[in-house]
Amino acid sequence: MPTYQQIRQVILGPRLGLTHFMAVARAGARVDFSEDYRRRVERSRALIDKALREGRVIYGVTTGVGSLSTRAIDPEEMAQLQRNIVLSHAVSVGSPFSPEEARGTMLMVLQNLGQGFSGVRLEVLESLRGMLNRNLIPWMPREGSVGYLAPEAHLALVVMGEGRAYWEGTLLPGRVALERAGLSPLTFLAKEGLALLNGTSAVTALGAVALHDLLQAAKSADIIGAISLEALRGLTRALDERVMKVRPHPEQAATAANVRAMLQDSEVLACSEGSRLQDALSLRCIPQLHGAAKKMLNDARETLEIELNSCCDNPIVWDEAGDADVISAGNCDSSYVGLAMDGAAIAATMLAKMSERRNSRFLDENVSGHPAYLVKTAGLDSGLMIPQYTQVGLLGDMRILSTPSSIDSVPTCALQEDYVAMGYNASKKALTVAGHLEYVLAIELLSGYQAQQFLDPALSRGVGTRQVLKELARVIPVMSQDMLLHPHMEWLRDWIHSGRLVDLVEEVVGELHER
Repeated sequence: MPTYQQIRQVILGPRLGLTHFMAVARAGARVDFSEDYRRRVERSRALIDKALREGRVIYGVTTGVGSLSTRAIDPEEMAQLQRNIVLSHAVSVGSPFSPEEARGTMLMVLQNLGQGFSGVRLEVLESLRGMLNRNLIPWMPREGSVGYLAPEAHLALVVMGEGRAYWEGTLLPGRVALERAGLSPLTFLAKEGLALLNGTSAVTALGAVALHDLLQAAKSADIIGAISLEALRGLTRALDERVMKVRPHPEQAATAANVRAMLQDSEVLACSEGSRLQDALSLRCIPQLHGAAKKMLNDARETLEIELNSCCDNPIVWDEAGDADVISAGNCDSSYVGLAMDGAAIAATMLAKMSERRNSRFLDENVSGHPAYLVKTAGLDSGLMIPQYTQVGLLGDMRILSTPSSIDSVPTCALQEDYVAMGYNASKKALTVAGHLEYVLAIELLSGYQAQQFLDPALSRGVGTRQVLKELARVIPVMSQDMLLHPHMEWLRDWIHSGRLVDLVEEVVGELHER
């Protein structure tokens, strides 16, 4: 299966998976529409036009929105309503989405409205596709969403020639950015302004980026945990397949298999067997905790990949034997993604808390069997004392961020929206949690690498460990006295984030399993 970096084109119409989502959002893959995608969009537009000719009452088209849905809109004012909705809803604040977050949101709008149940013109979606393929990035402030509307409205502003956007790294007025990209502003017709704002587009986009990084970090945690197990001269009996069979969680067995593959042919570990009955829990329970975390992440992936291929608009346009049934309902609710990303953040914090404990064992000479803080001249030198403080600080943040957002609710819109799912905050904080986890794992890996100087060089390392240590030796010096650690921590975090660590290991031991 190709990695997201290897995918150059994504055709919308067939089912979209997380890997292809990331190809567009992060790697800049080109987006095209299938013929089926075009047909279903044009069919839904024809249905909404027919409903309007028949004088149907349609939420957000012939009425106001929210608690104003009781107010009728004259037919000649429908285009003005759509413009007004975009202008009045573009009220998110703060720092903007990153390019990959903005690209992901544009892709999710195309997916949402391209299911063929929204009634927008193909021309609107072609404009968005043109922005994506030219890498025109809308300026979308990220703070202040309850799950829909506000950040997406800043995107819609650019489509109609308002707002601001980045073109070749420069922030420009929306109309100027469109012109430089060879695009023209659009006037929204009935339903189109509201459709661009509605649904879980930004919630799902942010959640998908975070989840991709968390799944990759979970694989990296298996690799790094295996290196720590070996460098701390642990026991492999806790990884025994017989242990996994009597508690048959698939993710637990997969984790144990990953660690065993990493440590195959390790003479270091062979010399440890029989030296004691068991290791501390942070070493002995790698399959159990990592497996449980992966279960949460895999469940979240299943949820998000359904959401990636859903219509979350309101109202929807349903084809009833060539006639339109326009149904106002609640698919814009973000509960599914919110609960999934709250769970993903908790899973990530579980991985981080075990990583920090393994790292702490390296630094304590009373339990590691290595010099204090992994430096020969402790006292004069602090060695790796303080990176563990960084881990603790990051872990403290992660624990705060693991408080679920989805349990929160404040009524809006004069009690018309008397309950709010708050999935947006769950996805947003999961992005921060993912970045923190990568740093926590990077610090553990730094300790695992530096501990190698205190192991018998005549003893071979595991097949996976050897590959990782060889690559690290090209970049990071063995610490014999205090040195500037920050650049190495950043390099290690980037190695994890980019997926290069996982790729390197899989070249030697085969694909690492998530379940």
